[in-house]
Amino acid sequence: LPLVRDTYLPMPALDVWVYEDPQGIAGFIGTGGHNVEMLFIEPDRRGQGIGRQLLDHARARHDTLTVDVNEQNPQAVGFYLHYGFIQVARSPLDGEGKPFPLLHMALPTS
Repeated sequence: LPLVRDTYLPMPALDVWVYEDPQGIAGFIGTGGHNVEMLFIEPDRRGQGIGRQLLDHARARHDTLTVDVNEQNPQAVGFYLHYGFIQVARSPLDGEGKPFPLLHMALPTS
């Protein structure tokens, strides 16, 4: 929470939406234009449709959505594929130049 709150949430270029219900905050999504910059769901709340609802909310505001996903995170890759994203490219390094391959994904346009 401190890293996200102090590092990412103050960024004016990001739009952030929070999913909250009677059980508390369960997740949030941050977008920079049509790109999903971050999507976090509380681990014990995964599989309840919260990520889908947050993506639906972002999608309603953009003609398309894109996302970069760490290739070594099969759960995240699977989530985005299940939602309908397709892989459009791959980078061998992450955004900081470290050897963590990224999959560049996008929702097909209708």
